[in-house]
Amino acid sequence: MEVRDREDFYVVTAEPVSTLVPDPEADTKSAVAIPPPQQIRKRTAPRTIGTRVTAQPAFVLHSYPYKETSLIVELLTRDFGRVALIAKGAKRPHSQLRGVLQTFQPVSAGWTGKNELRTLTDADWVGGLLPLEKTALLCGFYLNELLVKLLARDDAHPKLFQHYVATLNQLAHGEPPPIVLRKFETALLKETGVAADLTRCADTRRKVLANVQYVVDPERGPRPARDDDSAPRVAGRTLLDMEREDYRDPATQAQSKGLMRYLLAHQLNGAPLNTRQILIDLMQL
Repeated sequence: MEVRDREDFYVVTAEPVSTLVPDPEADTKSAVAIPPPQQIRKRTAPRTIGTRVTAQPAFVLHSYPYKETSLIVELLTRDFGRVALIAKGAKRPHSQLRGVLQTFQPVSAGWTGKNELRTLTDADWVGGLLPLEKTALLCGFYLNELLVKLLARDDAHPKLFQHYVATLNQLAHGEPPPIVLRKFETALLKETGVAADLTRCADTRRKVLANVQYVVDPERGPRPARDDDSAPRVAGRTLLDMEREDYRDPATQAQSKGLMRYLLAHQLNGAPLNTRQILIDLMQL
C-alpha cells in the first residue's frame, strides 16, 4: 500500500480551536491535545487521462456488498463530488483495499469508466486526520448520511469538500458537536444551492432585523412571522448569528437546531435520517 504525499491533499493552517462553551451532554473525554485543524489546499485541476481519473482526494461515505468479493463504494471527492465505484475484490481477506476504504480517513483515489457506476483502479491512504471516537463518530456518520441523501452524483462541490474536512477535524478535536453540525448543515444547504440568504427578507430583500420574529420558507427564505404560521419561529438575531457562525447565544443554538431540522426535512421530502435519531437520543442534538 503506497502512502502518497499529504501535501497533495491538504496543508496545515493556523486555525484556532473554537472557544465556545462545550455542550455538557457531549462526550469530550476522547479529545486529544493536538495542533489546530487542517484545511484543503486547492489545486488547479484534477489529473485525468481520457476517462481515467488519478490521485483524486476523497473520503468514503458509504459502501455495500457487490457480488461475492466486491464492494460498491460511495466517495466524496474534491473535484467530482459524490461518485459511485465498484471496488473489485475489496472483500477478499488479503485485499489491500480492505484497510484503505475506511470512513473518515482521507484517501487518494483513481477510477475509470464513463457510466454512473465506474471502476476503482487504486486507493491509497493519505493520513493526517485523527480518528473519530464515541459521540464524534456518530456525528461523522450523520454527516455521511446527509451527503449520500442530499448530494446528486457527479455534481462537484469543492467548497463543501473543504467544509467536510474542517468538520471532521473539529469533531476530532472535541469541539461542541451541536455547533459543529449546525455549521455543516448550513454550509451543505448553501453550497448545494437550496438555501436562500438567511440575512435578507424574501419579500423586500431588506436585511433581517435582530428584534423581529421570522419564519424561513425553504424555497424563498425569511419573512416576518404571522400568527397562523406553523413553521418554527426564529429571531432575526439568530439568522444573523448563523450567517456569522456565532453560536455563543443559547437562544441561537436552540432556534438554529429547530430551523435546520425543518429545512433539512423539506429537502429530504420527509425521509428519516437514521443517525439523527440516535444522536437525538444520546445528546439532544
